[in-house]
Amino acid sequence: MALSDINVVSFGYLHGPAPEFAHITVDLRRHFRDPHIDTSLRYQSAEDLPVRAAVLATPGIQELIAATAALAEAYDAGPVEAPLTIAVGCKGGRHRAATVARVLARRLGKTGVTVRLTHRDLDKPVVER
Repeated sequence: MALSDINVVSFGYLHGPAPEFAHITVDLRRHFRDPHIDTSLRYQSAEDLPVRAAVLATPGIQELIAATAALAEAYDAGPVEAPLTIAVGCKGGRHRAATVARVLARRLGKTGVTVRLTHRDLDKPVVER
């Protein structure tokens, strides 16, 4: 991969809109189980192993991560070498988005490209809903 660098940003739509500067935005709100509904996980975050395990065990998540990595490689095949930004969002930004962004960043980093991971809303309070 020859991208100069990749920025991976996790965020929660309940804390604000998706970053406008993203080339790729992955919206996890409707198609993937929300750990927030499990009261034992609600106040935890992607920093906690039980949350990461629950998210990564969700059917389709591994395939989505692989497809997003492949999409990043497709951008790399383009004629211009430039930084790429991938935004990964869910409702609150504490569970699904942060976990997927973390795994995606690690996967992309193994290709030798510089990857910066930012969690925009991970440290914000749980949104009661």
